[in-house]
Amino acid sequence: MARKRHSDEDVLKLMREIELKLSAGSDVVSACRSVGISDATYYNWRKRFGGVGRSQLSEMKNLEKENARLKKIVAELELDKLILKGSLNHLKPRA
Repeated sequence: MARKRHSDEDVLKLMREIELKLSAGSDVVSACRSVGISDATYYNWRKRFGGVGRSQLSEMKNLEKENARLKKIVAELELDKLILKGSLNHLKPRA
C-alpha cells in the first residue's frame, strides 16, 4: 500500500466515518479498510486526535505555530548571548 499523507481535516473526517461504521456494528479492521487506511494508522490517529473537534484542531495548529516562533526567538537569543560572552572574554585584560 502506498504511503499517503492526510491533512488534519481529512484525518478527522476519516475518523468520523470509521466511528460511524463501528457504531453500525462493523469491526475495526473492516471499517479501516473501507476508508483505505490500516488499523495501526487508525489507532495512531485515535491516540493523536481522539476527542478533538474542528475548533480545537485550529487552536492546536495556532499553538504549534506560536510554539515554533517562540523556539526560534529563544534560539536566536541564546546565540546572541554566546556571542556576547565570547566578545566579553576577548575584551577582558589579561594578567
